[in-house]
Amino acid sequence: MSADVAGRSPRTGGRFRFPTVILLTCAALGVAGAVLLAPMNWFSTVLTGPLPFAGMALAGLWLLPSVIALRLLHRPLVGLLVALIAGLVMVPFSGYGFSTVLTNLWWAAFTELPFLFVLWRYWGTWMHYLGALIVGIVYPISAWAWFDLGSMSLFAQIAFFAVTIASCVGGTALGILIADRLRRAGVGRRR
Repeated sequence: MSADVAGRSPRTGGRFRFPTVILLTCAALGVAGAVLLAPMNWFSTVLTGPLPFAGMALAGLWLLPSVIALRLLHRPLVGLLVALIAGLVMVPFSGYGFSTVLTNLWWAAFTELPFLFVLWRYWGTWMHYLGALIVGIVYPISAWAWFDLGSMSLFAQIAFFAVTIASCVGGTALGILIADRLRRAGVGRRR
């Protein structure tokens, strides 16, 4: 199934099918994502206490595997599948145990969200950035107490949101770039 000029993908008959080649591609992306995210998980945890802004600068990396999968494969739910695989691979290497899986799925849900609203019938590039913008706003709000943002000045709060949004948009841009290069190299091509 290839996307047409408008970025739309043909309908799948209402079923979510995952052929073996899609599953293997998702598995490879999930493992590669885990290799990237496992050390970043520890690094961002260490930075969160003394340098929360530096920790937020890494937030966009959690979007990377899912964005690559969605951009490369143009299939429903592949972002969540890649995040699930990455989370499961990371469990033994994370100090957070199985909550790592939930964290990965949480971030990936925002990469899928814009495409869900159009029932995965349109794959425009801007939709990836919409998901990044949404999570860049939602994450600081959901982690308000964790980072004690209420005790920060208004300028620091705005900067915190700006760093998070920039990181998420940057991670998404990197994911799009990687997926496009993979596609040019022949990965994810369909007959």
